[in-house]
Amino acid sequence: MSLANQQLNYSHQVAAPAWKIKLLYDGECPLCMREVNFLQKRDAGRGLVAFVDIADENYNPEENGGVDFETAMGRIHAVLPDGTLVNNVEVFRRIYETLGMGWIYAITKLPVVGAIADFLYGIWADRRLALTKRPNLKTIIAQRQQRMCDTEGRCRTD
Repeated sequence: MSLANQQLNYSHQVAAPAWKIKLLYDGECPLCMREVNFLQKRDAGRGLVAFVDIADENYNPEENGGVDFETAMGRIHAVLPDGTLVNNVEVFRRIYETLGMGWIYAITKLPVVGAIADFLYGIWADRRLALTKRPNLKTIIAQRQQRMCDTEGRCRTD
């Protein structure tokens, strides 16, 4: 193979990310931040988990599996290196497995237990804003939109 073909071949290869799972979390949720801080300590700088704060005004859905802010606020999501999206309890299961603590969520792999865990997580997700004494999702989205617009009405999209 010629040098030009080798360079062309190399330029088409995309390096796989170092992280094994990318967690999309709400950095304005105090309970979410407790979990993220715990997981960051368990990751111990290895970079196995990429942590992405969806509340950051620079959050970009295109870089995060196409998950927009409103969707990410409704349920926890994660992105795998191949672009696959996971959500709900599966996110926790995968992150804990990645960090060597898979035994914590292993029981949720059983169909009945998994269904119950997903059901309970759904209740938590639907009520987490009220439980953490935050405005409802509609208000949070309106406030975010207002922050992202300039005085002339031009808005950045997330």
